[in-house]
Amino acid sequence: MTTTTPDHSALSPAGDDRPWTDPGRPADERVELLLARLTLEEKVAQLSSAWEDVEPAGPEVAPGTSLFGRVGDLDATARHGLGQLTRPYGTVPRPALEHARLLAARQRQIMAQSRFGIPAMAHDECLTGFTAYGATVYPTSLAMAATFDPALVGRVGAAIGADMAAAGVHQGLAPVVDVVRDYRWGRCEETYGEDPYLVGEMGEAYVLGLQGAGVYATLKHFAGYSASMGGRNHAPVGIGERELADVLLPPFERIVAAGVGSVMNSYAEIDGEAPAASRRLLTGVLRERWGFEGTVVSDYWSLPFLVDAHRVAADLPGAGALALRAGMDVELPDQRGFGAALVAAVRTGAADEADVDRAVRRVLRQKAALGLLDAGWEPEPPALRAGALDLDRPESRRLAHAVAQAGAVLLHNAGGLPLPATGRIALIGPCADDVRTMFGCYSFPNHVLSERDDLGNGVDALSLRAALAGELPDVAWLFAQGCPIREADGSGIAAAVEASRTAGLTVLAVGDRPGMFGIGTSGEGCDVEDLRLPGVQEELVEAVLAAGGPVVLVVVSGRPYAVGRFAAGTAAMVQVFLPGEEGGRAVAELLSGRANFSGRLPVQIPGSPAGQPYTYLHPPLGDRQSQLSNLDPSPAFPFGHGLSYTGFEIHDLRTDRQEVSVDGGFEVSVRVRNTGAVAGAETVQLYFTDPVAQVTRPVRALLAFAKVPLEPGEEATVRFRVHTDRLAFTGLDGRRVVEPGEILLRAGSSSADIRNEVRVRLVGAQRDARVLRQHGVPALVERA
Repeated sequence: MTTTTPDHSALSPAGDDRPWTDPGRPADERVELLLARLTLEEKVAQLSSAWEDVEPAGPEVAPGTSLFGRVGDLDATARHGLGQLTRPYGTVPRPALEHARLLAARQRQIMAQSRFGIPAMAHDECLTGFTAYGATVYPTSLAMAATFDPALVGRVGAAIGADMAAAGVHQGLAPVVDVVRDYRWGRCEETYGEDPYLVGEMGEAYVLGLQGAGVYATLKHFAGYSASMGGRNHAPVGIGERELADVLLPPFERIVAAGVGSVMNSYAEIDGEAPAASRRLLTGVLRERWGFEGTVVSDYWSLPFLVDAHRVAADLPGAGALALRAGMDVELPDQRGFGAALVAAVRTGAADEADVDRAVRRVLRQKAALGLLDAGWEPEPPALRAGALDLDRPESRRLAHAVAQAGAVLLHNAGGLPLPATGRIALIGPCADDVRTMFGCYSFPNHVLSERDDLGNGVDALSLRAALAGELPDVAWLFAQGCPIREADGSGIAAAVEASRTAGLTVLAVGDRPGMFGIGTSGEGCDVEDLRLPGVQEELVEAVLAAGGPVVLVVVSGRPYAVGRFAAGTAAMVQVFLPGEEGGRAVAELLSGRANFSGRLPVQIPGSPAGQPYTYLHPPLGDRQSQLSNLDPSPAFPFGHGLSYTGFEIHDLRTDRQEVSVDGGFEVSVRVRNTGAVAGAETVQLYFTDPVAQVTRPVRALLAFAKVPLEPGEEATVRFRVHTDRLAFTGLDGRRVVEPGEILLRAGSSSADIRNEVRVRLVGAQRDARVLRQHGVPALVERA
């Protein structure tokens, strides 16, 4: 990296010549005082970013390059200052403290090259933990959603935020609050599932945790990305305005209302409109309708994509002008449309400098809030000043373990679990002895080191094989891989079948190994044609089941595969959505019975590998219509499903009134009891149906939920306070309305396992729903 002698005057206390460095002044005043002094080039620099890589570890990588093949040059990219530094930790494998030193040096150079000593904001990925070498690898978002425990997810956000803040990172590129619409899409693992209310609950908890630690969260991908045609990454989105408004936008709206700091655009066009250039989305919906006050940042290379992919701009100056006018504030990861190209667009009149000023105000306001404009701000991250930066602390590992365990789902159990503590057990499958099958695509090992197994993982992680051997030491384990994850190599299946026949019981672990753009079987750009297991894993499952012995099937995956048809031939089935570095230990403890299952499905498990897309949130014609079609889309295991080593009774569903104003609220109460002999946790789920409405409505939709831990025989009452805005939908005229009429409320342990029903009638005239009342339904648990 090029070094430059720092201009120490940039670090001097506030004076009359630099009044914007005085934290005692109002933030808006500070911003205006600084903005008035900036040249056009300096303003545009604040909207730009730079990916400044350094030499990576590993002798086979050429000096001066990175694993991603880029080397930045701050002499050129930050000669007028800089808005953001791209992924200072998430690009190459180095010890964290070395990265902290390099970050400090880069900040000093940026400040020295800026006339007014303005530091850059640093951003990094943080979907399954801080994407840094040696940082805790948490379960992926789909696994977090399977916990049905927002408070737990909030703790994860806070822990990740604390690590990033200590490392000097100011913004995290998470969470993904896209609602799953097609399981074939490779990025299912990054989402919180297929229900907008569940996604909103989990996403808000994560955002409040991350931002509570001092790091801006970034909602992505706004909007419609997950509804791409055929589940193909970046493919066009062909949905109607009602599906956009009622399914895909509510999590964004809710979390904007909660105060999220940043929003990132979607790559995928909607009805021919590129979101990065959509004034309707970035300004009309996000700012004018919802009141968003943070920054809009581009997903990586979205601006050049306007030229060469969407073809809505002829060149980079045109792309920069188009995005800026639409409401884009910051270009990531570099400065192709918002660097010299945007300066040129302003000079020629293609872009308005007033729009530049508007975006710069938003950037500087965030820098002021972070203290980056304060006199005396030091570029050394807090951990560097302390001389230590542990990104995988024991308390973080304990939290990762808790999430992994709470998110594992027991689909089916015909006596195969818990595993016996003695005897012979065959452990078979490509996910049995490969820890990277437990990490998400955006974990550092799979995201950066996917083709560099020689560099290790940076964190301690036990495979399922090693964890089971430690958990059940008196078992004689017989191991056979059977087949690889994705290659069409069935040469090991015969040996796997022989091991299964020799043992009294078989644990068969199949699923994914995530990666990027076809390197893996799940993750960004790893889409699939149908929902069969990758490679020849289906042949392995069929062969082992045909051997005749009891089989416990464990699926470790980033998407739901159509494994339900194997259920009848198994002694038990478990679904684990990429459980992270503690996944091996957590799952082993569940299989042994030392811990109890409590996870619930945030997506369905399909009954057939074809017939997609299909989610639980469908209107009546989305159900099986045997008289109209020979295809049956019914799931093998429904949304919200999950079993336990104990049983639960859900009963006595009541409302505090039978009629409620369309602009009012009501209370729903239901009792839950542990009917078994061991402690466990039941997730009480409340659904609603709108039997008659002016537009077609879902057969059922999640209204509220509460996870309730109970000792054997213990009973509790769960009370939900529901405002009628939760029952709103987009009417025929395109407005979100609350309509009078009857609502059917159902309580149970899944969307299909309904135990109780009551009705409530909304009375009064139809009214418009409030825009910002998209908050959760409070749940109060009263112990008997």
